[in-house]
Amino acid sequence: MTAKRGPRRGRPPKGAPQLNRDAIVAATLKVIDLDGIDAVSMRAVAAVLGVDPKSLYNHVAGKDGLLDAVAEQILGSMRLPEPTGDVRTDLPAIGHAFRDSALAHPRAAPLVLTRQLTSFKALAPVDAVLNVLRAAGFPQHDAVPILRALVATLIGTLLREVQAGPTYGMTDAPGIAQRQAVLEQSGLPRLAEAATDLAHFDRDAEFAFTLDFTLDAVMARLATR
Repeated sequence: MTAKRGPRRGRPPKGAPQLNRDAIVAATLKVIDLDGIDAVSMRAVAAVLGVDPKSLYNHVAGKDGLLDAVAEQILGSMRLPEPTGDVRTDLPAIGHAFRDSALAHPRAAPLVLTRQLTSFKALAPVDAVLNVLRAAGFPQHDAVPILRALVATLIGTLLREVQAGPTYGMTDAPGIAQRQAVLEQSGLPRLAEAATDLAHFDRDAEFAFTLDFTLDAVMARLATR
């Protein structure tokens, strides 16, 4: 009977891909896509690659390094739009680009929204928003808190989108019907009145509304300058 072999040590077999940071990030994303962020470990990623877990430490500093690398990879794929000089065009364009990148791997999206990153790729979207605000005429001491408010709004909206539960409404017909019935029978008049709308969650429409609602506040602030 042939003994079961463990992960291969040393050089990868002939024809196998070179072990590098990109390969490790791709393997980590595969783990997340299949089993979620909590399933990520050096051992799980090494198993996907068919290598010894210790070999990963030459490229990333443990599990946190894996998670940061994934977040930076996703943000690095973000295609920042060229600025037009119009705030109501440029800020939504950045917001939608951010959303597209975050949702490319929905189960990994919370990493993009919650990791404290320092690389050029990760900070480029922040610089893009500041550039739009400063070009619109906001002074530095206003641009920074507005940036933070915009980021907080985007993060909250996207976290709700990727982790939406009954509290925020449902997306499938049976779920909507069940949630609507619960709300209508809650005994709370305003809740029952709004049951139809509360039970339904339209991701695209709600993201667009949130962006537009936030931009109204930005434009109102700009009008007072």
